[in-house]
Amino acid sequence: MRPTARASARWAGLATAVVTVLATVASGSLSTGAEAAPTLVPTPAPADAKPVYSDAAALGKLMFFDPSLSASGKMSCASCHSPEHAYGPPNGLAAQLGGADLREQGTRAVPSLRYVLNRTPIWTHAQAASLSERLSETDNAPVGGFGWDGRFNYLHEQATFPLFDPNEMANKDPAALLAKMQSAPYAARFKEVFGQNIFADPTKAFTQAMYAIERFELEDPSFHPYTSKFDYYLDGKVQLTAQELRGKKLFDDPAGGNCASCHIDQPGVNGAHPLFTDFNFQALGVPRNAELKANADPKYFDMGLCGPLRKDQADDKKNCGLFKSVSLRNTATRHVFFHNGRFHTLKDALRFYVQRDTNPQKWYPKDAHGKVDKFNDLPVALRVNVDTTDEPLTRKAGERPIWSERDIDDVAAFLATLSDGYDLKAKQPQ
Repeated sequence: MRPTARASARWAGLATAVVTVLATVASGSLSTGAEAAPTLVPTPAPADAKPVYSDAAALGKLMFFDPSLSASGKMSCASCHSPEHAYGPPNGLAAQLGGADLREQGTRAVPSLRYVLNRTPIWTHAQAASLSERLSETDNAPVGGFGWDGRFNYLHEQATFPLFDPNEMANKDPAALLAKMQSAPYAARFKEVFGQNIFADPTKAFTQAMYAIERFELEDPSFHPYTSKFDYYLDGKVQLTAQELRGKKLFDDPAGGNCASCHIDQPGVNGAHPLFTDFNFQALGVPRNAELKANADPKYFDMGLCGPLRKDQADDKKNCGLFKSVSLRNTATRHVFFHNGRFHTLKDALRFYVQRDTNPQKWYPKDAHGKVDKFNDLPVALRVNVDTTDEPLTRKAGERPIWSERDIDDVAAFLATLSDGYDLKAKQPQ
């Protein structure tokens, strides 16, 4: 009996993740003489502890919160990745507004940066060596990389994109960014850390600036605080309520919600608390979102791994429509879900997940012939890539959804235990 596509992808992805993370550690850091890459299991810092930064990380923090580094002068990295919102968006917009006038809309929802920055493996797509094996066996799903499409392998690469994206911070080129940095209050400190003549070498100055942002994101404990109720539950400090435990059981059930097959909720063999993602890629067939201006063009499709933002996988049509499984930590605090921001409440996102196939008319429009246009955010020829083999995505129209409304309430209650900032002093239910 062959394993399901998701199970095969998960185990292959986990093996690949170990190899690629070790490779990342072995490869060293961007700058010579930099600190070694972090270990796989970060030690949570006490909630009241003050971060101790390297010189580079201290500069990176100033840059992360500096709106003057944008063309508008009003947008910083933290504008979209707000610390008060688990380093995710501070609002429920499907995609954030940026550009020189702060009126240009992006094309994707902003993911949270929390928990995944120091444990994301390099993007890899392991395939069988022979063509016959590829045709006869379930293909392993791609895994890893930063962003919805995994196109960045390192944080300093990822940090570059929003600085120059015309829909985000919209700098014209590195020279424009460096000119802003030389006028920043921390310019003298930048010279002290990286050399008094650093700005005389624009390439080196830009490289070290991106390195500084990377170091801040890796060193600041607020990116991985591990202060949720679920973390304390794993440590034996609190108990989950009956509803939360019911939700966890539904979440874990491979014949039911099957959520834990991608959003792993078991501790690692070394005791590491789970991140609720396996970093694999899936095509879930999320409905097209009319809130995105780009979607006004009927010929425009965001196909994840094969474009339009990622270019190197465009020839592999099996990758079209695949987006990375994000961490579900702090998901109950979000107001926008999935890569295109189609849903704005957690319960609606859960309803879609279990009712996509049983009640498709609820989620998709009808075409010119009156037929439900299922998976309408992909070209018709590529809709075969959408997962219809893993539970609960195997059901047929008219069948009963795997979860009732009460079940959805219970799963949402469990997911709420993943929100950071839980008060341990709060009275526990008996």
